[in-house]
Amino acid sequence: MSDGPQRFVVEPVESVGGALSVPGDKSISHRAAMLAAVARGTSRIRGFLHGEDCLATLEACRALGASIDDNGQDGLEIEGRGLDGLQPPAHALDLGNSGTALRLLAGLLATQPFDVELTGDESLCSRPMARITDPLAAMGARIHSSDGRAPLVIRGGARLNGIEYTLPVASAQVKSALLLAGLSAAGRTTVRSPAPTRDHTERMLLGMGVPVAQDDAGVVSIDGPAEPHAFELSVPGDFSSAAFFVVAACLAANDGMTIRNVGVNPTRTGLLTILREMGGEIELANLRTVGTEPVADLHVRQSRLHGIEVPPALVPLTIDEFPILFIAAAGASGQTVVRGAEELRYKESDRLAVMAEALNALGATVRELSDGLVIHGGRLAGGRVSSHGDHRVAMALAVAALLAEDAIEILDTAQVATSFPGFTAEAARAGIPIASPA
Repeated sequence: MSDGPQRFVVEPVESVGGALSVPGDKSISHRAAMLAAVARGTSRIRGFLHGEDCLATLEACRALGASIDDNGQDGLEIEGRGLDGLQPPAHALDLGNSGTALRLLAGLLATQPFDVELTGDESLCSRPMARITDPLAAMGARIHSSDGRAPLVIRGGARLNGIEYTLPVASAQVKSALLLAGLSAAGRTTVRSPAPTRDHTERMLLGMGVPVAQDDAGVVSIDGPAEPHAFELSVPGDFSSAAFFVVAACLAANDGMTIRNVGVNPTRTGLLTILREMGGEIELANLRTVGTEPVADLHVRQSRLHGIEVPPALVPLTIDEFPILFIAAAGASGQTVVRGAEELRYKESDRLAVMAEALNALGATVRELSDGLVIHGGRLAGGRVSSHGDHRVAMALAVAALLAEDAIEILDTAQVATSFPGFTAEAARAGIPIASPA
């Protein structure tokens, strides 16, 4: 359980602005730590996210024998053990609130010669895991769970073979788990996705000397066994963290706002496309490539947003940004319809139900669908709501103060530190003061 503040109180705010930065990308940080741990040689990583989820991944890598020096702003140095050099941990690996860490480590550890247990907090242990245990078992992994949920127990000594697998639902976590298992499997591992998903794992593997075959139809393959080489990496700012300020600026940045050094991988930026279709004035400046990832500065101005029907093809590219997109929809004229987003029910909370509950409590008109929401835009009244322990919901509801007539009190906010340490300080810099009363 995070030791962050248990509640936020946010007074109504009329305008925001300034120049901001956000912490390092969470998805990239997880992958960098894991792959550095099994690489040969010493990897150097700058900009690693020191949020609780990624720190749990670092601790797991240490427990597996990787030598990690954390030099603060000078970055991490991780001396890898190689694919066959990890050591049995002395205890179960506790991944806290991080589904990414647990699912990807399940793939990476499926071929180790020792037994290992992967667990986490109450929220993580309530999320479905059959989506990774079933295909890993098909590769030959001996992996067990209770009712398809964590804790997961992986029995050592399994010999994996590459398989061809079609994802039932687009999921970067499942795809990455299978690719990481494929590093130690015999033969080719091929994963087909019904829609595009974030490709940080593929980019990182290529940068570490592992050949990865990809095509435009969502098919990714690697030939195992293949051991990654040590690397140097600068982690860009997390687009999912920047998203809160992008929406805040669309709602209230009269003089504009700049968010610097943000990763703009096209498999992550569906929110930008949606906001632009809603009328958002967003520009990418200083576009460049850092390592294997595209990076830019985002310039955003207050915009006249209008409701739209979100194109289904953009849903997988926006999956972590929907809580803040629902706030944008609440501030837009007309009606916004989101469908095809049933995956949101299996995040840190049921984000469809939780966001519908919170927005309706604040005075919006929201109808919950089985796979999405219908939101009618307008002003919010303020009031008390709960994030249900979901960090992205808590931060999104803080931005809702830009639409509110009265203060918004948000309960159960401690988990914000899992992905965005320093969120309240950065929000204050943007003009959104957040009090955290005891």
